[in-house]
Amino acid sequence: MSARLALLISAAALLSESAGALANYPVKPVMLVVPYSTGGATDLSARNLAQSASKFLGQTIVVVNKPGAAGTLGSQSVRTAAPNGYTLLLARVGAQAIGPAIDSSVPYKWNDFTFLSVLELNPVACVARPDAPFRSLRELTEHLKKNPGKLNFSSSDKGSIPFMTSQVLFSAAGLDKNIAVSVPYKSDADSITALLGDQVQFFCGSMTVLMPQIKFGKLRGLAVAMPERMREIPDVATARESGFPALEKVVGWSALYGPPGLPQDVVRKWSEVMTRVANDGDWITGNANFGGVPAVRSPAETQRFAQTQYEFYNALVTSLGIRD
Repeated sequence: MSARLALLISAAALLSESAGALANYPVKPVMLVVPYSTGGATDLSARNLAQSASKFLGQTIVVVNKPGAAGTLGSQSVRTAAPNGYTLLLARVGAQAIGPAIDSSVPYKWNDFTFLSVLELNPVACVARPDAPFRSLRELTEHLKKNPGKLNFSSSDKGSIPFMTSQVLFSAAGLDKNIAVSVPYKSDADSITALLGDQVQFFCGSMTVLMPQIKFGKLRGLAVAMPERMREIPDVATARESGFPALEKVVGWSALYGPPGLPQDVVRKWSEVMTRVANDGDWITGNANFGGVPAVRSPAETQRFAQTQYEFYNALVTSLGIRD
């Protein structure tokens, strides 16, 4: 047998083995990378998905937190991972839409991934301590006008939903973008802790982490950015009722991404899994518990959604003049 023939046979065997592995995908646990710390909106979404999807995937889904650089480190680790379906990303609006729009140093573009599915939408809400001197969004903006530069608000960074929501609020109220001091924290959980400890005076973030705080009276809901009031917290007015409908344009979301070049067999497998997850009572209940609105979509629909989100935040960043 010639050396060339032996090489061709070896390559064919490897291709056959690879094709067989894909046909039987998955044959081992799948790692789901969360590019943020534990306890935040992304982490809660990932663990809710892992618990449900494992039942339909036939393998364990291991959630691994890789925080850093506003979600960029974990996201980049998935972008450069082997495209075999065993390393996936719990994508988030901050790292996948806002980050590439606001920061030229982000090492990937919004579409440098394989799109699998949107998971859920997370309406934003603005909250304060129960003893705050303002009880509504309108009262908060009036308080800011009278006390410029004296109130702190928490946000993880300029590319985060909390920061963007606050900036949209300031703009809608005719306030300077520096009317309050942005204090950065590593996660939504840390931001809430800071608010409870009166280190900051208000926070506008995802209902994913704020829902239990509002429901049990630990924080006061000033407004929720949804067209209608939420059934779980009916006493909290909508942003529209408060006079700030522009806040509805800012919404958190989670999605499932893979590395670029993910094989179609893997994409089809996850499309099947997500169709079943969308109808799974445990997953639906989990979303309701942390303020998520189920929004499972096909890979093609997910790509169109991601593009629309990127374009929205790109335009918003330009209008606010905060691009790095």
